Order: sequence, then structure tokens, then C-alpha cells
Amino acid sequence: MHRLCVAPMMTHTDRHFRYFLRLISRHVLLYTEMITTGAIIYGKQYHRLEFDNTEHPLALQLGGSNSHDLIECAKIAEQMGYDEINLNIGCPSDRVQNGQFGACLMSQPTLVAECINSMQNSVSIPVTVKTRTGIDNMDDYEFLQNFVETVSSAGCATFIIHARKAWLNGLSPRQNREIPPLTYDKVYKIKNDYPALKIIINGGITSLTEANTHLSHVDGVMIGRAICNNPYLLATADSLLFDDKSNPLKRDDVINQYMGYIQSQLSQGQSLQKMSKHILGLYQGQPGARKWRRYLSENIYKENCGIEVITDALNCMHAA
Repeated sequence: MHRLCVAPMMTHTDRHFRYFLRLISRHVLLYTEMITTGAIIYGKQYHRLEFDNTEHPLALQLGGSNSHDLIECAKIAEQMGYDEINLNIGCPSDRVQNGQFGACLMSQPTLVAECINSMQNSVSIPVTVKTRTGIDNMDDYEFLQNFVETVSSAGCATFIIHARKAWLNGLSPRQNREIPPLTYDKVYKIKNDYPALKIIINGGITSLTEANTHLSHVDGVMIGRAICNNPYLLATADSLLFDDKSNPLKRDDVINQYMGYIQSQLSQGQSLQKMSKHILGLYQGQPGARKWRRYLSENIYKENCGIEVITDALNCMHAA
């Protein structure tokens, strides 16, 4: 299931983007945005957990470090039909650190192990971890190895490892995705030293060709921003990585089916701009792609605009 995954990304991997991506690939594993336990339990943001059944396989990423709250959210996720629960131990933002979860928890592997064990004993679906290779100056291989060994001993069998360390101070979340150097070798070594664990690599991967190279060393690959910029790169994933020889939908067919989804969601009060922002990169590299992006960018935010904006953007692009 983890052979190719789309990374959980704040403001990106909402239910609309996931529905859209599922039109392009039948098999890639999709993740929600990180949702904190507090938002679910105390903020009553249950709407953020909603999904369309076509999105499976689908994982919920949680942010939190309180075992009681994590258990409650894990049970909710299982009841709703999620296929996996993932605990975020990788986000370095100040807000996350203030809440005592995310990447700062790498320095507390025993607490992470307790959280994983509590959740895993409360639900029957897998509980996984997404982490970094280290934090601040705690970034040698032994630090990562101790974290993986401690958490895996509590029942976690799958680790998604962003192959960069995180700086908890001095860098923004965006800079933390770009400035710390990639250390793929550390992730490869974890797989070599713990062959029974499922290891998924993340960070700086921009193509299926690169993904295929990593798969000779690890069990799975997770791609993030590259899919936001060019979602159609997933079109050949099913045949290349999942041995599904079905023909993928063409770009125009994808957008026509997605427009049907948009129309149904508009009738339920959903925002056109939230649903349309995900399609800006669909035609990347194709003739007229710039006109497509420009037309959408200039018009989806206008008051009272509707589905015709997308139709007009298509016409504008194809006339180029």
C-alpha cells in the first residue's frame, strides 16, 4: 500500500485535492493534512475528517502527544473508515512545537512509543510514524537509530522518514523542506539494519523515475510538493509501480470528471476557489498551460463565479 504515497501537506491535501488525485491514480496512498487532536476533540472540526469513499486507500495524519486524546481520535478515524493513522513527528513549525508535537518529539522517543502503543492497542488499523532523520544538532545516525528502535519496539512497523533533519529554531517550515541537506543514505541504512520494518522515504523526490531508484533501497516513496505543482505526474504511477495496465484518464477527462464533483460540492456550499486551486498544475508542460493557469488564477476568486470559469479556462487553453 505504501509503494507510492502523496505526502500530507497543510492547505493542500484536503478532501478536494485527494478526490482530484484519485481520478489520476487508483493506487497511490493518500494522506490528509495534519489534523491536531485538539482540533478534533475540542475544536469539533469533524468536517475536516470527511472524505469520499473513492479516496481509499486513505490515511489520517494526527498531530498530538497526549495518549488519551490520540486514542480517542484513533477510534474516531477507525469508525470513519480510514485505512491508517499516521502520527506526525516531522513538522518543525513554532505552533506545533508550542503544542508539544511534531518534530520536537524526536527527542522523546519513549513518549512517542507510549503514544503509538496506546493507539495500536485501541484500533485494528495500522498506526505509523512520519519523522525526520534528526533535529538540530541531534542528527547522527545513532540518534535516528535509537528513535526507530524505541518506537518500533512499541508496535510501530512502518516509518515514513523525511531524509532531512529539522532545525527547530531559525528556519521556517518551508526552509526546513529545502535548506537541511538530504541524507538518503541514513534512510537506506535504517532499512538495511531493520529489514523487518517497512521504511518509506520522503524528501526532494520529484519524479517517478527517482521514486523507482529509491525503491531498490526502501519499501516505499512519498512525494509532496512535486505533485502539487504537477499532479498529472501520477498518471503513469499505476502501470509503473503497481502493475496496473489500465489506461489512465487523459487530462481533459480528469478535469471533466472533476467538474462534476465540483458542481455537486457547490450545491452543498463548498468554495469554488478551494476546489479549483488544486487543478492549476494539471496541464504543466502542455501547450497553453500558462493561459490555463492565468485564466483560473484571475477568475476563480471573483464573486458569484461558477463552474463556467473552468470551462472557459479550458477553451482559452485549447485555443492557444
